[in-house]
Amino acid sequence: MNDIDEVVFLHLVPTPCHLAMLAESIGLKTRVISDIEQLEPSGSRSFYLISQQGAAIDCNGIPLVAAQLVKHVPVALYDVTKDSLDEESALLLGVRGLLFSDQRMDLQLTGLRKILADELWYDRTLISRVFRQLVNQIDKPLQLSTEGSESFQQLTRREKTIIQLVSSGARNKEIAEGLCISEHTVKAHISSIFRKTHARNRVELLRWAEPFQNQLNLHAAV
Repeated sequence: MNDIDEVVFLHLVPTPCHLAMLAESIGLKTRVISDIEQLEPSGSRSFYLISQQGAAIDCNGIPLVAAQLVKHVPVALYDVTKDSLDEESALLLGVRGLLFSDQRMDLQLTGLRKILADELWYDRTLISRVFRQLVNQIDKPLQLSTEGSESFQQLTRREKTIIQLVSSGARNKEIAEGLCISEHTVKAHISSIFRKTHARNRVELLRWAEPFQNQLNLHAAV
């Protein structure tokens, strides 16, 4: 916790941020912002807490802004509604932990302390399951690479373009507008992509696509 200069709360609902008040009461320097536009790059060592409430979310219930921030700064989620979010996807994305809205404040404070101390705050069973999955993937690198290459060859040019747009953070509506097609057509393409790549959601799709990023760049133009 000594490595963190400031805890930034992105609070998007018109109610007091009680977690920020609690954090301040134990001596943490906090800053609460209510607009994504107020997020500015800072040289300080900041930790970002993103509220799920009021945020635009992806198909896994993860705030879109969190998916962008996690590439650059440490991020956790708070005010999370139980069963509204795919916890495994959040963990694999790099989100450090989840603080649920129905938890007691003392438990949320414990979670906040653990997260700021560079620990993950997830259910132990989930962490163990994901760890085993990652170990199994490491044990079969050649098989995964071969299967991935075969899946990549099955994709159409349009599907490769859509994967590239998804990788850039574009939503279905933005993809539809950029390609001059309907959102229904975009959803159909994404369903086909999931089937061919064996991805269950966008997070898994992006991880699958990482080794093929150079090839996908070649297909980015419509």
